Amino acid sequence: MHLAKRVANISPSKTLAIEAKAKRLKAEGIDVISLSAGEPDFDTPEPVKESAIRSLRQGFTKYTPVSGILELRQAISEKLARENKLAYDPDQIVVTCGAKHAIYNVLQVLVEAGDEVIIPSPYWLSYPEMVTLAGGVPIFLKTDSKDGYQFHAQALEMLVTKKSKVLILNSPSNPTGAVLSKELLVEIAAVAKKHSLFVVSDEIYEQLIFDGLIHCSIGAISSATLEQTITIGGASKSYAMTGWRLGFLAAPKPVAAACAAVQSHSTSNPTSFAQVGYLEALRSGRAEVRKMRDAFQERRDLIFGLVSDIAGLKAFKPAGAFYLFVDITETGLDSLTFSDRLLEEAKVAVVPGVCFGDDHAVRISFAASEDKIETGIRRIREWLKKI
Repeated sequence: MHLAKRVANISPSKTLAIEAKAKRLKAEGIDVISLSAGEPDFDTPEPVKESAIRSLRQGFTKYTPVSGILELRQAISEKLARENKLAYDPDQIVVTCGAKHAIYNVLQVLVEAGDEVIIPSPYWLSYPEMVTLAGGVPIFLKTDSKDGYQFHAQALEMLVTKKSKVLILNSPSNPTGAVLSKELLVEIAAVAKKHSLFVVSDEIYEQLIFDGLIHCSIGAISSATLEQTITIGGASKSYAMTGWRLGFLAAPKPVAAACAAVQSHSTSNPTSFAQVGYLEALRSGRAEVRKMRDAFQERRDLIFGLVSDIAGLKAFKPAGAFYLFVDITETGLDSLTFSDRLLEEAKVAVVPGVCFGDDHAVRISFAASEDKIETGIRRIREWLKKI
């Protein structure tokens, strides 16, 4: 069977595959501790669920505008102005079926065949695949835990060529949990302006930042930077709404209009009653977000301490998100072998770093209860003593 070349050049999501295998083992009655999932283990706040249920009962089950209901886009616009210092009108916002969908739309709109997209590495595994699907070429900017997974603006500029079109930023980062400093964002903005680069700023974890750090959106650096920036956000991580599939992009008007046109011929509007739930989350959910953030910080401290005491593992302390990125070089195993054997032999699921561009590390999620974290890390410690 002959399939399109664009499909042959991409790989299925390994994180979803690992989580699916862990769930299969659990269904077979095997005691598996999953520390691989990229979603909060908390339930969606009750007011959010109730608002969606009410809208269902009231018959809000028809098509909405492709870009999302106006009330939601207004609420997102107000949130971005209040919390991120970003001036986007509602007609510059497109509500999408998750933040992943927003990024996909943007790359379809911005990237042409042969265009280069610069991606700091380690990276979220879907970025390069989406670039490839758009006909672009992913170019990786290597970062290191020794530097806190930050990078110098000069290193970015050295990668820029005449084909460079887009820079993707992710802060806080999946998989490292690193948060880009405002000073670095100012330097990046200068490079982007000099070389006319679009900046796609994936800020889906912005509410989950620890130790009193303040999130900074690169689009807030200047009005000129904002005109080159597409800001990505959504409901999934902050409000424990992963299955609701709601995200957004905020962009210059021509980009937003083009993304809406692409969406009109693919998914159409996001689910009607789910949008009502997101609207309620934006209106009343900040207290719940703070509770979840505080719980994640406590878990971060717990898991970082436990892993740091294991010989052969070197953990990077994340400033945000809910992942621990762990260097496994001293074990002598590549990340896929490490993860496969750990799941088969110790019944603990983690994600191999090769998915994120680093085959010497694994990603361990602390979006799990403290009991599961303690049990899972104990199993890892005992397993490493045997190999």
